Amino acid sequence: MSLRGFGNSYLEDEEEEEENYEQSTSSQSASARGSHVEWQLYEGERWLSIGNDHVIETHYCQPGAKGMNIYPSHMGQVYIDFDQIEAQNAAMSVRRLTFLPQAQSEDIGWYFKDDLIWREYGSLGPGQGSSSVSSGDVERQYILRPQGTFHFTVGRNSYTLDFTAMTQTNSATRVQRNVRRRPKFNSVVSRNGSISIAQSAPTVIASPPPSAGYTWEFMGEEGVWIEYQTPSCSLESAGIERRYQKNPKGQICFKAGRYSYTLDFSGMCQTNVRIGTKRIVRRTQCEAQQTSSGGLGLRSRWQFQDVDGSWKDFAKRSDTCSVSSQDIEAQYQQNPNGTMNFTTRRFSYQLDFSALTQRNLSTQTTRSVRRLN
Repeated sequence: MSLRGFGNSYLEDEEEEEENYEQSTSSQSASARGSHVEWQLYEGERWLSIGNDHVIETHYCQPGAKGMNIYPSHMGQVYIDFDQIEAQNAAMSVRRLTFLPQAQSEDIGWYFKDDLIWREYGSLGPGQGSSSVSSGDVERQYILRPQGTFHFTVGRNSYTLDFTAMTQTNSATRVQRNVRRRPKFNSVVSRNGSISIAQSAPTVIASPPPSAGYTWEFMGEEGVWIEYQTPSCSLESAGIERRYQKNPKGQICFKAGRYSYTLDFSGMCQTNVRIGTKRIVRRTQCEAQQTSSGGLGLRSRWQFQDVDGSWKDFAKRSDTCSVSSQDIEAQYQQNPNGTMNFTTRRFSYQLDFSALTQRNLSTQTTRSVRRLN
């Protein structure tokens, strides 16, 4: 049995009795989708594949993501805790399966929580000292002793990384920081040490006219999509799109601040030339183009949970709310991991698509939000 979508009905396949057969089927399914990963929920007596699980995987690979809500049909809301890989629902379990040849493994990133953002080990910039370890070094120690500790230095400071507590401690000041271990999106490592982008299933893309508007974005910290724009970057969306039209399988180089990057159209990722950090990239059609071509499906309904526990539709009225379900869906299609602001009669709110919450910007009251197909 497989769950074909978060909010859609399940499509039931024949029930399998042996888990090893289920995993074999899952492997074939993941391969058919061009993925080496599959997320599953356990309900009752069987593991169920989650359709559109690339959305979960995209969030999971971001070090700043704590977890996310999904809404499988007839199950209600299920929150997946990424740190523990567990569903915060006593009746369910969750797991993440990987399917790679023996000669390959996932490219793992290790991150510590700085004052504001999650930083990868070995990626410290100028003036921040030189770290004695990289993500690869930490991962090798973790494989040897997943419940142990690991000592390293940054400049003149010594640290201890506790794999059980997932913390790093400054040996002199005793300051502790949280640590996370996350795979790098769609990236695998061969035994010879080379890193490559996992091959995706072939996709047929109809070539749009040169005048069609597209936005190019990379995924920044905390899972937020950021558009390429000048002057902070040497290229903007229109320039990237022109290069893409000339060679959809090629690469381009650009600069942002003091760093140089390579954008790989085939792998849809950008790589920091100096420190090797990779970020996923996406190409989305601008709203005006999608609307005119009929490509934007706005049938989904957006609701918020009222104080009495009932779910109510967002309805656009001049005297009550500034947005409708269609407005929210249009914004969601443009940036499924972002936020949008709206107003009611007296208050302003922020709607967070990743957390599926709305927050009153004055009182900080938070309510649950859901998207129904």
